[in-house]
Amino acid sequence: QVQLVESGGGLVQAGGSLRLSCAVPENIFNFNSMGWYRQAPGKQRELVASINVGGRTDYADSVKDRFTISRDGATNTVYLQMINLKPEDTAIYYCNARLLSIPYYFAWGQGTQVTVSS
Repeated sequence: QVQLVESGGGLVQAGGSLRLSCAVPENIFNFNSMGWYRQAPGKQRELVASINVGGRTDYADSVKDRFTISRDGATNTVYLQMINLKPEDTAIYYCNARLLSIPYYFAWGQGTQVTVSS
């Protein structure tokens, strides 16, 4: 199964910023939406941001006004700009695509680790 490749994670201090990238091997406009997810230790994977084919974005309440999802159709890349990071943002971040009734079109990849120190 095809996996996406996430990158851009790292260790930052609280208040810092990171930009994550997700390389998609297909035309991102073929999908209903693209999303960024995260999974912290001992917790379930959660959706933090999504962008639909029309460009509408949605965010989890915990990241609103701090995270911004965007995309580049020319390179089929989806980004997650994160500012004012908090220790509770520490998690492995993944991206995936939704297509019609298939919530996760791609197999989950390795993700990219984001660690925020206090």
